[in-house]
Amino acid sequence: MITTNRQIKKLGLLGSFAIYISASIIMLFSTKYLIPFLSDTTGMEVILCWFIVAGLVVFTPLIITGLLILKSEGFNFSKSTWTERLRFRKLTKQEIIRSIVGLILVGILSGLIIKGLELFIGKFDHSPSFMSFEPLTNGRYWLLLVWVLYWLLNILGEEFLWRGVMLPRQEVAFGKYTWIIHGFGWGIFHIAFGWQLLITLIPLIFIQSYIVQKTKNSWVGVIMHGGLNGPSFIAICFGLI
Repeated sequence: MITTNRQIKKLGLLGSFAIYISASIIMLFSTKYLIPFLSDTTGMEVILCWFIVAGLVVFTPLIITGLLILKSEGFNFSKSTWTERLRFRKLTKQEIIRSIVGLILVGILSGLIIKGLELFIGKFDHSPSFMSFEPLTNGRYWLLLVWVLYWLLNILGEEFLWRGVMLPRQEVAFGKYTWIIHGFGWGIFHIAFGWQLLITLIPLIFIQSYIVQKTKNSWVGVIMHGGLNGPSFIAICFGLI
């Protein structure tokens, strides 16, 4: 049996951005063509089409890609692989505190960026068209159940591939500057969201990448990514923002 103490190979610029750009193209194709087509054909709400298409066409392939990379490295998907190779280790108190502080900092900086943009370009929709929807009303609360499934694929799919599989290999190539390369690549993945939202995501993209690299615990990424993504959606659902 192959164990997780084998040396991790580096993942340089070419390999990293081949993955980032491929994922970004899939995201662009899905949001520009697949989601509108599905919505127009079926009459379903755009947000439901986003859940379905993003979950199956974007985030599930991220998980598959991560599994294929692990297989190419010779790792079995086991508990030791999960904790040592992918670094989904038990969180320490300090790591939890760093995650929360990082999340608060992201919230403050993103809020300031939004206010700054509004001063220059006026009020703008913070959500891209393929994610826009009206607050939930009677008969539509079932969308929350679909969202939970989508949210799990979204957060775990991204954190599994970006932070669990790729980041440790990028650290071998880029050392202490990895979070910059990693964050820039993660930003490319979000190009389909539009430049306004992409700019507001800059604090999350780089602060999370930095903290996960410093702690070397992928659960930190799950806390920060999910902690921003989940509550924001729930707030929109109930018309709070």
